[in-house]
Amino acid sequence: MPQLPATPYPAEVRARLDADAKEVLARYPGSRSALLPLLHLVQSEEGYVSRTGIAFCAETLDLTTAEVTAVSTFYSMYRRRPSGDYQVGVCTNTLCAVMGGDAIFDTLKEHLGVGNNETTEDGKVTLEHIECNAACDFAPVVMVNWEFFDNQTPESATQLVDDLIAGRTVEPTRGAPLCSYKDTARILAGFPDERPGAVEATGGAGPASLIGLKLAKGEALPKARVVSPRAGQPQDGQPQDGQPQDGQAHDAQVHDPSPTERLSSHDAPQQTSASDPEHPAGPAAEEGE
Repeated sequence: MPQLPATPYPAEVRARLDADAKEVLARYPGSRSALLPLLHLVQSEEGYVSRTGIAFCAETLDLTTAEVTAVSTFYSMYRRRPSGDYQVGVCTNTLCAVMGGDAIFDTLKEHLGVGNNETTEDGKVTLEHIECNAACDFAPVVMVNWEFFDNQTPESATQLVDDLIAGRTVEPTRGAPLCSYKDTARILAGFPDERPGAVEATGGAGPASLIGLKLAKGEALPKARVVSPRAGQPQDGQPQDGQPQDGQAHDAQVHDPSPTERLSSHDAPQQTSASDPEHPAGPAAEEGE
């Protein structure tokens, strides 16, 4: 059904947004390049991108509302309905999921009484699942207003949302202290974060994420250790009976794998012709099967 035109912002709000938009536009040689920060700007006003916000962006940038709507619905950081003060995102991508992310998300849905992309009745918390928080070495990870809470459990995540609802101080594992979702949106629009110590607060990546960087820099890494395969047979190039092969240093001898090195009985079965005659792999290529 056709909709009535969006309700305009009150005069004082419009004047403030016009001034902020002018500052944003000055950063870009092409005005339409400012659409993303302008969407964050209108989101900082209402907590989501409303039809009024879309109309404002379209008018400011000389775009159609359809063009602005297409962009605002493409990026998940823009909310399309009223949102809570705290956006709680639970990573349910592969690694976080198997490490407990699915259990955390299910627990929070039941505890808060909301579903995905829904907000608690008090307007405090909006819960959503996120495909990846780009922090796999800290899995499972929860984000609140885009700040990291690492190595979470259903119990710790429950305490986290309870503290947010109660108004207690919550410190992220890494990154700046929390602020409201509206304030976060304004910062993402490119305006200064004026909270004391917020700019200096940071958190580095974990060891697993930094291995590639260390290799690229030529930095020394711990010596690789040989892990016995599931069947107990030596891998290609692996010495047998704990003895080094010709030219192999004695300090690289096979050792009993630690509990963290052993392949678990919970590993996925290896369905190959070598391990499962009922699933032949077909002729071997020149490089081998």
